[in-house]
Amino acid sequence: MTAQTQPRFDLDRMLVAAVASAVSLLSFLHYFQRGEILLYGDAVAHINIARRVFDSQTPGLLQLGTVWLPLPHLLTIPFLVSDWMWRSGLGGSIPSMIAYVLGVVGIFRLTRGLLQENAHARAGTRAGAWVAAVVYGANPNLIYLQTTAMTEPLYLALFIWAAVFFAEFLAQETRGPSGRLTGSETRSHTLYRCAWCLAGAELTRYDGWLLAGVVGAIVMVMMIRRRSDRAFRGVAMKFLLAIAAGPLLWLGYNAAVYGNPLEFANGPYSAKVIEQRTPGNPPHPGRGNIVTAGRYFLKSAELNVAEGIWGRIWIVMALSGLILAGMRTRWFCIVLVLWVPLPFYALSIAYGGVPLYLPAWWPFSWYNLRYGLQLLPLFAVSAALIVSSATMADPEGGIHKWRWPDTKLIVRGACTVGLMIVAFSYIFVWRARPLCFTEAWMNSRAKLALESSVAKVISSMPRNSQYLMYLGDHVGVFQQAGIPLRQVINEGNHRPWKKPADPEGLWERALADPVRYADFVIAYDDDTVDRAVRNRGLPVVTEIHALGQPHARIYAARAAPNHSR
Repeated sequence: MTAQTQPRFDLDRMLVAAVASAVSLLSFLHYFQRGEILLYGDAVAHINIARRVFDSQTPGLLQLGTVWLPLPHLLTIPFLVSDWMWRSGLGGSIPSMIAYVLGVVGIFRLTRGLLQENAHARAGTRAGAWVAAVVYGANPNLIYLQTTAMTEPLYLALFIWAAVFFAEFLAQETRGPSGRLTGSETRSHTLYRCAWCLAGAELTRYDGWLLAGVVGAIVMVMMIRRRSDRAFRGVAMKFLLAIAAGPLLWLGYNAAVYGNPLEFANGPYSAKVIEQRTPGNPPHPGRGNIVTAGRYFLKSAELNVAEGIWGRIWIVMALSGLILAGMRTRWFCIVLVLWVPLPFYALSIAYGGVPLYLPAWWPFSWYNLRYGLQLLPLFAVSAALIVSSATMADPEGGIHKWRWPDTKLIVRGACTVGLMIVAFSYIFVWRARPLCFTEAWMNSRAKLALESSVAKVISSMPRNSQYLMYLGDHVGVFQQAGIPLRQVINEGNHRPWKKPADPEGLWERALADPVRYADFVIAYDDDTVDRAVRNRGLPVVTEIHALGQPHARIYAARAAPNHSR
């Protein structure tokens, strides 16, 4: 790219950021004013895990717990200091919105960097980068998710920027006249930036562990092939150590706190154990069968970008992008990295106890459909490669061996066709409502009704009341009521390294003698609190029923049943 083209591309990137920021803000305002940013139970849980780090009877980093990785919660904490931002959910949305904008800018930079190798296809480079940004940034499901506290937007941004820096590192791997690699300082900085992004991805979602493993394997192969280059070997070793640090820290944290480095994978709150102890449910589709699991994941990816047969077009485009990428080593490495979510989720569904239910396939339900969004960067880059390949007319090094009679006409035509496919796909998704929104709405209606009813009752209690409640399933009750979590004795007020129980912990002491520690006790059918207090003869303030949800009972412990504010 010459100096003459740089300002135009810089202007393009600023325009991409501005458009993405506008989309992010307008979509947030739309869903926020409709009260729909807290539909996902996981979003509510993420917000309250972060809040508990400083708002708890036992505050501290141990409130981060296990299973979910810590980075999203740590990034959210500053935005939750405000009670209003906590109650409204805005504090959890801000990191996701920032990540969405960074992701759109990143996918633009990634595709532009990949495509600008061909000096004869500058128009195709620009068109391809814009098509990729539109494919990624205009996706209705991502637009909804970025208004919530879900972890997908943050992970996708880190995923994309890791690919950006890795692609730029590969581009810098050129040899000088002496045969040694040149630009070692520049390439080390680029590779270190890639390592930071991979480490962030590893501490955001477990997808990042396999992603880092694949990128690390590519760097190891390069290191072996260049074993005589000490400078490169040193850079590569530091990179490998950096990407290994995230998982090792998490394993060490789990070992130190829970006595089990794999607590997140096989502990009582892991997906596999929760599935095993859920009676009456048949095995989820794909369990024990990696091929079926992969098919379900690919179908979820289709449904996240299009309705019906339109989704198959995107799979064909992704495969076409892989074929095109095979013609250039750097392209192939990056596209291979973008395919990593497929094996990760196929393995997770088949052997990790992670269910994925689709409305189009048995058992015709809605659960974890959002996982398919992990292939959105692949779809975006593949679309860009296809659009730009029409103008790759360098007869000596390009993809095609002929020259088009009118390059501008071909660029416009390819870009128009690509944008038409995007428009038709996304219009149908908007008409049917984004699946991620529908999934959240379908799975939250009954739970939200129960939590709203309980929140309404406890909002009328004396302001400084102390509560005893298991927060794992219904932490949104106190968020809705605006009652600080430091007024709630819960399962987080426990030293987890004391197994199987912590006799001196506040949680266990309150369960053993609720009258001594709490004004009111909130119990749900057969949860830990219910089993502890059901035969103690505590007076019932009220009992709340919601269709499809466990009954909630509020007991007066040391407080009188008269609870007017």
